[in-house]
Amino acid sequence: MVIDSVLIAGSIYMSYLLRFDFNIIPYYSGTLEYVIPLYVVLTISAFYIFKIYKRVWQYASIGDLISILKGVVVGAVAFYIIHRYAVSYYYPNIVVPRSVYIISILISLFAVGGSRFIWRIARDNYRKIHPAQRRALIVGAGEAGIMVVRELKHSQSESYPVAFIDDDHQKQKLEVVGIPVVGKRADIHKAVERYQVDDIIIALPSASRMEITKIINLCKETSCQIKIIPKVNDLINGKIKVNMIRDVSVEDLLGREPIDLDILSISDYLSDRIVLVTGAGGSIGSELSRQIAQFNPKKLLLLGHGENSIYDIELELKKRYAELTIIPIIADVQDRRRLENIFKQYKPQVIFHAAAHKHVPMMERNPLEAIKNNILGTYHVAECAHVTGAERFVMISTDKAVNPTNVMGATKRAAEMIVQSLNEISKTRFSSVRFGNVLGSRGSVIPVFKRQIEEGGPVTVTHPDMIRYFMTIPEAVQLVIQTGAIASGGEVFILNMGQPVKIVELARDLIRLSGLEPDKDIRIVYTGIRPGEKLFEELLTSEEGAQGTKYDRIYIGKASTVPNELIIQMQKQFEYMALKHEQSSSDEIKKLLKKWIPTYNHEPSSIKKTNPAEDEAFLASLEIVAAIEDS
Repeated sequence: MVIDSVLIAGSIYMSYLLRFDFNIIPYYSGTLEYVIPLYVVLTISAFYIFKIYKRVWQYASIGDLISILKGVVVGAVAFYIIHRYAVSYYYPNIVVPRSVYIISILISLFAVGGSRFIWRIARDNYRKIHPAQRRALIVGAGEAGIMVVRELKHSQSESYPVAFIDDDHQKQKLEVVGIPVVGKRADIHKAVERYQVDDIIIALPSASRMEITKIINLCKETSCQIKIIPKVNDLINGKIKVNMIRDVSVEDLLGREPIDLDILSISDYLSDRIVLVTGAGGSIGSELSRQIAQFNPKKLLLLGHGENSIYDIELELKKRYAELTIIPIIADVQDRRRLENIFKQYKPQVIFHAAAHKHVPMMERNPLEAIKNNILGTYHVAECAHVTGAERFVMISTDKAVNPTNVMGATKRAAEMIVQSLNEISKTRFSSVRFGNVLGSRGSVIPVFKRQIEEGGPVTVTHPDMIRYFMTIPEAVQLVIQTGAIASGGEVFILNMGQPVKIVELARDLIRLSGLEPDKDIRIVYTGIRPGEKLFEELLTSEEGAQGTKYDRIYIGKASTVPNELIIQMQKQFEYMALKHEQSSSDEIKKLLKKWIPTYNHEPSSIKKTNPAEDEAFLASLEIVAAIEDS
């Protein structure tokens, strides 16, 4: 305000000088001590009304200039009205030349507006790249790219923009905010070499994920560190800041479009219901809790064994959904009596069962714990849901349950069998959802690779031909919730996870995304396949046929249902083995798993798939089923 007051006062004085050819008549100069103060007060007041002093100078734009123009015009008009109809009435000898009004408006606009644009021009153009700064190539010369350039120039960022890449033909060989457009996306590699680029920043918030993935794949051919700005929805509430420019993640490489959820069908079965999530402190369970909370359940029960993880998700949800009734429950799914009391007290209507032991090598060493948690724990939760008359029960399964070669996969297949058999005798709609690895979950390969890269390597990969399916945690959970809406009971839902990914290529991508060269800066070492691992995972057994649904990423596998009598017998045998504790050897446990899971093959052939009909466990299972049917 002080600066503007000085500029406006100077503008009035200059308008008098111009009006009288720089020789102001004494008669008029004597009135300046009245004209200048009143004019300044009225114009500054107009500026305040038009919120000129609530604008940030470094982002001065045409909109600011228009507001300044409104302010000086309103100030001049107010002065004219006050002078013409108030002051002149009492002091008719005080005269202000009419041309002064026009000249003062023009000079005030130039002075006040110019002061702001001079500041912006100085920040935009006169802060040059420092030798220690990293040179950045901006992909996208649109509004977002321009905002990125301005922010990098204004802030004390470690990167400085040196060139644009944009597919718009009309922008080629032109400059945008002082930065040259040096080519299209096919020219990224040339631009990196020509301008000695260290960082590539993708500034295309409106582009589809498929397009972003294509650009990232081109950028991966360089040795640059790749960064990306948030999507449009993340930018709505403010301008881009340097701390909003993030590293490209492996999730960006999947290239899948956002899931189109059927919000109405989901709301129908979650809204105003008592929903229980087991394993609510885990990667999948916590994300389930976050997404379920959006649908306004009557109560959300967070059940988990670890108090710290349950406390964390409870705190997070209470902060975001203050009106939601959230009940944290510390309990173990292996404790049948505790579960019965919980179901009796709260009577949950919808259950998402995410509690499980999932680490393959760890469960190979501790098979009894896998049985107790994955099989008996699932049986206890599902039985409680059945007895209390819950509406729906959705169990989180895994692709490792298909033709399992490890204890974890075999126990999850047994859990699927339990859920399917209960559906045959219960009013509760029981279903399972099968999907592969989720990026960033606890125990997954991504955090391990990142830690190894941070430590300078080497990155350890089990086998050069190892492939896996991957999903992000949010998209997996969205699809799980959607399956709950369409489940009629007894289904094993399979989620479409796109194309499988080679683990070694995943490792190479992570190294490149860190700005390093695979096998040059970071070595990749092959350690050999671990016990229970396969080179590839499958989504369906040989007897299951995938059936489509109205949702393009959800399929139904029609697995054969095992009679409930057989499941009860299986549960009792596993329970007896659990009671033996240390007396049960790993071989005994795996032998029992082979007895009940026809496709379980503990000695997998990683390259050649075995025929389940030739498997000893398969034949033994057939004998058991035949005996039950005969009786």
